Amino acid sequence: MNRRALLFFCLVCLSSATGQVTYTIPEEMTKGSLIGNIAQDLGLETKRLISGKARIYTRGSDEYIELNRDRGVLLVKERIDRETLCRQTTPCALHFQVILENPMEFYSATVQITDINDNAPIFEKNKAEFKISESAVIGSKFALVRAVDLDVGINDLKRYELKPTDNFALKLHNNADGNKNVEMVLQKPLDREKQEHISLVLTAVDGGEPQLSGTMQIDITVLDVNDNAPVFTQPIYKATVTENSPKGTVVTTVTASDADQGSNGKVTYSITNRLDDVRRLFIVNKDNGEITLIGNIDFEQSRHFQVDVRASDDGGLTDSSKVMIDVQDVNDNKPEINIMSESNIISEDAKLNTVVTMINIEDKDTGENGKVQCFVSETVPFLLKSSTNNFYSLVTDSDLDRERASEYNITVTCSDEGVPSLSSSVTLTLQISDVNDNPPVFERSSYEAYIVENNTPGLSIFTVKATDSDWNQNARVSYILEDSSVNGVPVSSYVSVSADSGVIHAVRSFDYEQIKDFQFCIKAQDGGSPPLSSNVTVKIMIQDQNDNAPQVLYPVQTGGSLVAEMVPRSADVGYLVTKVVAVDVDSGQNAWLSYKLQKATDRALFEVGLQNGEVRTIRQVTDKDAVKQRLTVIVEDNGQPSRSATVIVNVAVADSFPEVLSEFTDFTHDKEYNENLTFYLVLALAVVSFLFITCVVVIISVKIYRWRQSRILYHSNLPVIPYYPPRYSDTLGTGTLPHVYNYEVCRTTDSRKSDCKFGRAGSQNVLIMDPSSTGTMQRIQSEKSILDEPDSPLEVRLDIHVGLV
Repeated sequence: MNRRALLFFCLVCLSSATGQVTYTIPEEMTKGSLIGNIAQDLGLETKRLISGKARIYTRGSDEYIELNRDRGVLLVKERIDRETLCRQTTPCALHFQVILENPMEFYSATVQITDINDNAPIFEKNKAEFKISESAVIGSKFALVRAVDLDVGINDLKRYELKPTDNFALKLHNNADGNKNVEMVLQKPLDREKQEHISLVLTAVDGGEPQLSGTMQIDITVLDVNDNAPVFTQPIYKATVTENSPKGTVVTTVTASDADQGSNGKVTYSITNRLDDVRRLFIVNKDNGEITLIGNIDFEQSRHFQVDVRASDDGGLTDSSKVMIDVQDVNDNKPEINIMSESNIISEDAKLNTVVTMINIEDKDTGENGKVQCFVSETVPFLLKSSTNNFYSLVTDSDLDRERASEYNITVTCSDEGVPSLSSSVTLTLQISDVNDNPPVFERSSYEAYIVENNTPGLSIFTVKATDSDWNQNARVSYILEDSSVNGVPVSSYVSVSADSGVIHAVRSFDYEQIKDFQFCIKAQDGGSPPLSSNVTVKIMIQDQNDNAPQVLYPVQTGGSLVAEMVPRSADVGYLVTKVVAVDVDSGQNAWLSYKLQKATDRALFEVGLQNGEVRTIRQVTDKDAVKQRLTVIVEDNGQPSRSATVIVNVAVADSFPEVLSEFTDFTHDKEYNENLTFYLVLALAVVSFLFITCVVVIISVKIYRWRQSRILYHSNLPVIPYYPPRYSDTLGTGTLPHVYNYEVCRTTDSRKSDCKFGRAGSQNVLIMDPSSTGTMQRIQSEKSILDEPDSPLEVRLDIHVGLV
């Protein structure tokens, strides 16, 4: 142990240009022994080793060195036996790399292992036997098996000693590989009769301190006369064999001859190698000297072989020769790809030349067979850069976009330059992490949606959809209704939008007659930080529904007065009696109106135009036709379902006003009786007494009125000319209100009692009868001005009366 302690030393060589450090230690150091302070030698702080998760990367599976991050030193992890690790190779060294992360760095380090004298020379066998003829001449040589010392340098085998030396001496031959062949040379003739058996001791001594040695016993049997020893044709044979040659391949043939005859001239060949692998790989034919391959040759394990061949005859005489066999390399090893460090995830906003993976390449072949080129086979935004010998870094070569490719399978292929070329490949899977760099995008630049009026509040109108090509939270889209107003009212009182689904709901029930369309903006915003957004315009179109019945503008239905159209008995076929005018506040086909005659006193006398509502005669008026004609006209729109309104048209068939008045005096009463016959019967019983008393006065008044009216009609030669509203047209029309009309407006301070009626058009053939009136053919005016009563409804009514000059 003291001598081993003296050998413990450490030499450090640091190259600042290449980042390499070299240490030298003796073998057989105890576990945990200090090798060197690598942090100090590399100029690194211990906290960098800790933060960078420093570790040791070795190509082999056995790890003899360990790194203490806290102290920044290298320690012996396992006992190192130089002979096991390197055998006869010098110098013996361990090569490894120190890998750091965040950022990725690596440094190369070498630990050279020096030899200590821990192995004594040994012989394969403890005993060797020779049969030597007594006639062997002085100077005869007998090859001995050399000893093997696993140590190297000064600790290797240095010399041999042979005792006793009465008959034989040792002779050493230096080989080109540094080994020594040992021969025993006869110095004194043998005499079998004096000494039939001779025992010698061969000692091998190394040059270590202290010296170690090994011995072998040599037993010699002295034979009777055999004058000639076999002689090889060449002292050294040279041959070449290709690695991976099949078993049974003949490598070369050695030849030896013996001048003796008979059994003393028969030569037998044998291989005398002992401790190496020669006898596992080669065999010699004992009869013809043919050396044949019996094992697998690997250039990467052994490049040269020395086969020691002995030729012996039956008389015990021998000769020896060497066969030097060189192994030729073939390209039988693929490049080995070792991943030193890699990142599985990289952000899409990573900068150019960001290191992703570090790779080490090794090819055990030599020459052109061991030259390796690596490349990335696919078209990917990554580049493989060579950092140092057989070390590569995979770096980003262009901008990354997760939306184009969220994952890359990068195949790195390494090929040597042998013939044929061999290659290896490894596939690296790299995930691209997302950043919020894409705003939501709507499927359309603008939207239009339709909803039928009178909808239920909360009804789903339409769905807007926006997509975000980012991922996860960055792609989560929320929908927001932008603040705006419609006719001064916030749009939020019209519609709402679901933040998650983009479904637009109606907040209120829409009325087409109040609003026909409106538009607003919806913002789609993602969940990134900071969030990105985009807007889209949505236009809502209100569709009409047939929710309004037609309104009759003319003739106007009044509760206190009776309006009748007058038709002379001389009217021809097609005579225009009047025109029913109606309007529908709906639109489209819901406002298309049609007119039909529902009931009539005489259906054979009148017809109603389907499209224009004109009431005309369909035959010649005769004297038999009743003066009182009542027509019920129904006005229908074209909606589904259709809505309708009914108007009563009273027609007087007469040539004179007195005739009309006499008939229409009871017309109103008949109408009232028909509507409620029971009421009028009871009423008649109650007032019969009053009527009896006043009948005389009433009859006199009526007679006077008729007499005066008759005189006015018969003494004026003016015809009765119908008067139509301004801009009235007799031709068929397609519109429902093509002309100008008057209106009747009723206003009150109570808005619930306000009313608006479309007024009737003025006509000269219109009779207005007020049953409570006693006068005829005069303008009825209100006796009391309604304007003087502020709390009563304001009513303006225009009644046009006919007067004859």
